[in-house]
Amino acid sequence: MNILVVEDDVLTSKQLVKLLKSEKYCCDLANGYFEAKEHLDKNSYSLVLLDWNLGDGDGLVLLKEIRELDIECAVLMLSANSEIYDRVKVLDSGADDYLCKPYSNIELLARMRVLLRKDSKEKSSFISIGDVVLNIATHEVFVDNVAIGLTSAEFDLLELFMKNQNIVITRYQLSEHINKDNYSVKHSNIIDVHIKNLRKKLQKKDFIQNVRGVGYKINKSS
Repeated sequence: MNILVVEDDVLTSKQLVKLLKSEKYCCDLANGYFEAKEHLDKNSYSLVLLDWNLGDGDGLVLLKEIRELDIECAVLMLSANSEIYDRVKVLDSGADDYLCKPYSNIELLARMRVLLRKDSKEKSSFISIGDVVLNIATHEVFVDNVAIGLTSAEFDLLELFMKNQNIVITRYQLSEHINKDNYSVKHSNIIDVHIKNLRKKLQKKDFIQNVRGVGYKINKSS
């Protein structure tokens, strides 16, 4: 999967490229608006990591142009602008996700994995771990071939877990995944409630494992 990094800060861009290459991603670097347009004209990308404030242009303008041209790629906007209004503006302009600076590499990579899996045309509609089977297309979940009724939030959480089987996902990441208004992001106990209900409905207490002080992950051995 090819990734385009659009970042005008030289040090930040070098660090991003180094990180992505260490994770075995193929990536190109554009240090500004016009260089990014040249890359997009010549190459196809699965994901664009786009800085909002570029030295020779506006990342938001570039985002809108990407969508107007129907360029098929996911866009993750990176910006120091942390106001909710700014985040909504970016998402309404066509971004698939928004990450505030400074961010952790772990969170960045986790969000990239979600976007890349979401946009992968080769993905299956089914995800299975043991006797738990999730059908993305129909929003159905089966345990030992028996259908299990989940709420929309519970299904979204289970899907995120099963798509990231070996990854510990923080409560903050889980909250952001299921909440649109940013309110519950600051109230992480709602995630604990959803996890408790998921365990009860799946009848698998240890399927979703608590990682103390960090978050949760799938326990494939349960």
